[in-house]
Amino acid sequence: MKMDKISVIGAGSWGTTLACLLADKGYDVTLWVYEKDLAERIRAARVNDIYLPGHTIPGNLNIATDLAEALAGAQYILSVVPSQHTRMVFKPVIAHIRRDAVVISASKGIENRTLLTVSEIFNELHGRGAAVISGPSFAKEVIKKMPAAVTIASENKDEGLRLQELFNTDYFRVYTNTDVIGAELGGALKNVMAIASGISDGLGLGSSTRAALITRGLAEMTRLGVVMGAKEQTFGGLSGLGDLVLTCTGTLSRNYTVGFKLGRGEKLRDIVSGMKMVAEGVATTESAFELSRRHNVEMPIVEQIYNVIKNDKKPSDAVRDLMTRSLKSEY
Repeated sequence: MKMDKISVIGAGSWGTTLACLLADKGYDVTLWVYEKDLAERIRAARVNDIYLPGHTIPGNLNIATDLAEALAGAQYILSVVPSQHTRMVFKPVIAHIRRDAVVISASKGIENRTLLTVSEIFNELHGRGAAVISGPSFAKEVIKKMPAAVTIASENKDEGLRLQELFNTDYFRVYTNTDVIGAELGGALKNVMAIASGISDGLGLGSSTRAALITRGLAEMTRLGVVMGAKEQTFGGLSGLGDLVLTCTGTLSRNYTVGFKLGRGEKLRDIVSGMKMVAEGVATTESAFELSRRHNVEMPIVEQIYNVIKNDKKPSDAVRDLMTRSLKSEY
């Protein structure tokens, strides 16, 4: 595989981190950078000073600003573009992707309006879905080679084994899974729950409240996932519970940060405008709410976060309405 070209599309913190990981392993890696001025600085100083400052980028990592050029001839394409922009980025250049290329998505969101996951978007555009890499992994920790574990989900077991070998290192342990939709939904829906957890902490509600949100949030995620064809056990794994716990408790989570500031009384537009990177959970909340209605799945936490984000509901009122719902059996 080291002779095959790998293209990483998207030079945010996670895209840059994964590109560095692959380049460190000796692969032929090209990182596509949207901002031309940032690309020039990376070439000159070997540092992504916007999204991953303080970390040296390997000298063998190629930097590109022409997307068609970056994609041409690539056997493996890692998409780390925010899910709401995936279609816009790839549609004009889809002809430059080899028919036998393996696309891997590292994005965690659900497209608004179409309600498609990234793998489903690629299936529409390219005629082939994408594999998915997902799990509890903050870029700022992985780039420091702190131990982490993730899962690669591919419907093709042989492909999954190749991708496992591609990404695995002695500090980045990769497991395989065949449940692509489950891995995608886990990675996307946990961002909504992370906003809820951040709101809880911003309101000063304590550890018991956060634990309840994580547990009941996992129940909501699993209910929707199973109805949409995912395996229940996936939500108890790295791309489900693992990622959920990380983003609901880790202050490096952008989605948790959005929620925390909402809980402190800040307005969403001010929070988002002040962020360098995208908090996928903001847009995914709308998609998750619409999916719950489409599939007639009860998701009260998602519903309340939707009302906070879309209808400017007071976070304290959302908590009250969650706690005063009609009483039910846990299972």
